[in-house]
Amino acid sequence: MIDLYIPGREPFELQHLILDMNGTLTTDGVLLEGVAERIEQLKGKLNIYLMTADTFGTGAQVARKLGIEIYVVSPVNGGQDKADFAASLAASGVIAIGNGFNDKEMFRQANLSIAVIGQEGCCVAALQNADIVVNHIEDALDLLLHPLRIIADLRT
Repeated sequence: MIDLYIPGREPFELQHLILDMNGTLTTDGVLLEGVAERIEQLKGKLNIYLMTADTFGTGAQVARKLGIEIYVVSPVNGGQDKADFAASLAASGVIAIGNGFNDKEMFRQANLSIAVIGQEGCCVAALQNADIVVNHIEDALDLLLHPLRIIADLRT
């Protein structure tokens, strides 16, 4: 669990991390450098899930390399699948990280949402629904490994 005490806000007790894959953890379906090491460090603190429409067909391979659960969402209605999954866990604290249009509703359900711009870009709707925006997945994961960094972004 990651506990966050942000001045002017209710405390967060975060237990679950939902990760989008394409454009977030991967570029063109290939896992980005530095992700596996950071995920390994976070596994002791959070339950971690990979949610993907698996555009490039590498989702199972990425999940196996990271040692986390994968959920393949609908390529047509994946946004609702992601939102429903986040909503089912929200009472126990959800962090969502993504970059696509199908992440915007998941961001709305999450207690903390982080949009990643990355090499594949980021959908404006995801940006508009994120709590924090970063340039790279390493930056997003580092926020969770060093949660005091989040305070400067979110304090009232």
